[in-house]
Amino acid sequence: MARTKAGMSRRAFLGGVATTAALTIVPRSVLGGAAGPAPSDKINIAGIGVGGQGHGVTKGVAGGNNIVALCDVDHQKAAGIFKEFPDARKFTDFRKMFDEMAKGIDAVVIATPDHTHAVAAMAAMKRGKHVYCEKPLAHSVAEIRALMKAAVDHKVVTQLGNQGHSSDSIRLLCEWIWDGAIGKVQLIHCGCAAVNSGLDALPKVRQETPPVPPTLDWDLWLGPAQQRPYHPAYHPYNWRGWVPFGNGTIGDWTCHVIDPVFWAFDLGAPATIQAQVKDYDIRTQGDAFPKGDIITFEFPAKGPRGPITLVWHSGTEKIPRPKELEPEARHQETGAVVYGDKGVIHYGSHGAGGVRIIPEEKMKAYKRPDPKIPRVRGGHGGDWVAAIREGRKAGSDFAYGGPLTEIAMLGIIAIKMAPMKLQWDARTMRFPNCPPANALVNPPYRAGWTL
Repeated sequence: MARTKAGMSRRAFLGGVATTAALTIVPRSVLGGAAGPAPSDKINIAGIGVGGQGHGVTKGVAGGNNIVALCDVDHQKAAGIFKEFPDARKFTDFRKMFDEMAKGIDAVVIATPDHTHAVAAMAAMKRGKHVYCEKPLAHSVAEIRALMKAAVDHKVVTQLGNQGHSSDSIRLLCEWIWDGAIGKVQLIHCGCAAVNSGLDALPKVRQETPPVPPTLDWDLWLGPAQQRPYHPAYHPYNWRGWVPFGNGTIGDWTCHVIDPVFWAFDLGAPATIQAQVKDYDIRTQGDAFPKGDIITFEFPAKGPRGPITLVWHSGTEKIPRPKELEPEARHQETGAVVYGDKGVIHYGSHGAGGVRIIPEEKMKAYKRPDPKIPRVRGGHGGDWVAAIREGRKAGSDFAYGGPLTEIAMLGIIAIKMAPMKLQWDARTMRFPNCPPANALVNPPYRAGWTL
């Protein structure tokens, strides 16, 4: 086995990363010098779900490393990346990939549909593999908690794929909030105008039974989801609008849009969640997400800050335009408006893009504080790779990204229980005032699948 310049085996180094606060930072010189890592120090990376978003993410972490395996249940959809990495072994079933290549893989990128994130990530971590998982982290609260625990137990470096967390703008937002730029905050309106809903296709799905494409393994695509016939309304691309597979607009965008305020205010878990949904009947249309919803989360006081109400707006239900915004200015329909007792901050998606105090005259008058949070260079995937090499946590590891994703999962349960106001006990993972909602915390898997 190849050995590093420090005299330890590459695998011992890559697999021995601690996840506690007492981390040893390994100098770059130990790993091959300023010109980059030596060939023997390259990280062996596998990609699972590489036909869509996974294509870009896998390419993004390939520099200076080895892409040794690529796995996708639809080889036609993954044909492009298969050609780009001809030396990587190709698989359809990630379980087979791990069985055959367990010793040849150090780290894994996961970008499958949401409902298979957890089973793939858990399979990797149980084998000691570092994991980058696209957002949202999982498909249920119970899955999130299990993945968070596994990351600690197996001492692996993890990263949630909310790329904006590595941006400069999210750090600006935090620094301004901590500096008191808009005073005490009690209300946040946020959301995304994208409509992730299968409602329009619901009649066709119930009436049609088209053949499965020859390049697609439909049973593996379903994974832990309950058996149902294939339909192109699910795959490719549109699975986010369907409850068994995706997490709707709130699941798709929470980890981008709520991330800045989740960090700035250390929001943690909400105490209550209540959804308002129009033109939607959960009894007859519950297979698909609604086209629009408004979900109100109440976060209790924590540390020096008081309670905060966060109102999420999906799809057709838009974020209210703030009166402080100049008439000619564009209102961000995907992003947030943060209301303080001394001012208002307006920002867009992916790490508070375009963050500014409104109106502009207040932004110009504000004396910005000196930067306090270290900036990330090399992008989000680069941060994960560097964390593996340096023996430290990545910026949005599962300990952070898990509770952030949980907000979305709780919002989805509230949609299913609308209009009831749910009380949430994060410690016991229970809704004390709504026993039926508790069954949605850990929905069952299809036979043959388990974490």
